Amino acid sequence: MIRLENLSKSFTVNGRTTVVAHDVNVTFPTGASVGLLGHNGAGKSTLLRMIAGVVRPDRGKVVTTGSVSWPVGFAGSFHPDLTGAQNTRFIARVYNIDAEKLLQFVAKFSDLGHHLYLPFGHYSSGMRSRLAFGVSMGIHFDTYLVDEVTSVGDGNFRDKSQAYFRNRLLNSGAIMVSHSMSMIRSVCKSAAVLHHGRLTYFEDVDEAIETHLANIGASGAHDDED
Repeated sequence: MIRLENLSKSFTVNGRTTVVAHDVNVTFPTGASVGLLGHNGAGKSTLLRMIAGVVRPDRGKVVTTGSVSWPVGFAGSFHPDLTGAQNTRFIARVYNIDAEKLLQFVAKFSDLGHHLYLPFGHYSSGMRSRLAFGVSMGIHFDTYLVDEVTSVGDGNFRDKSQAYFRNRLLNSGAIMVSHSMSMIRSVCKSAAVLHHGRLTYFEDVDEAIETHLANIGASGAHDDED
């Protein structure tokens, strides 16, 4: 279970203030796969990072039961001077799991080859995403926070990522950001819509998608956002 209690967050960039959350009170059920919808810039990624504990709210709190991942694919906490392998081992120690088993999984899953043993700071964006996704999937969490990660990489890697993620969801829940409405429909049983700092939870994923499309001025006939 993940419960947002009176959660508020805003930030100002170049004199323009964006409200991500305004006194949000929503509960995500245990073991549920929930889509998180909202227009570009609504603050979906920031909300995920608040749930993960990476970003602090201005007010309110996030209450969780069970283990919650960092945003899957998020590579911001990887040290640029350490190799991919060293970063992997460090994360394994943080989560108290077998470092060599995690490294073996990441090596096989990411297909980084010798690059796994080179400094992370020299990685391309695609290589960073492969490493980050591999590490995320190599650790079991009760709830995965997912931010468009399965759209990264070439076709084969995307297919492998989506297949492995779906397998993880057989025993775990997720809060998932995606601009693909077909992906949300196929993976999620419910959804929440973030709009102008308000988060509305819908038991019916199609109702949530309809509301989201209305918010962005799109026709319900469109399956995916551009």
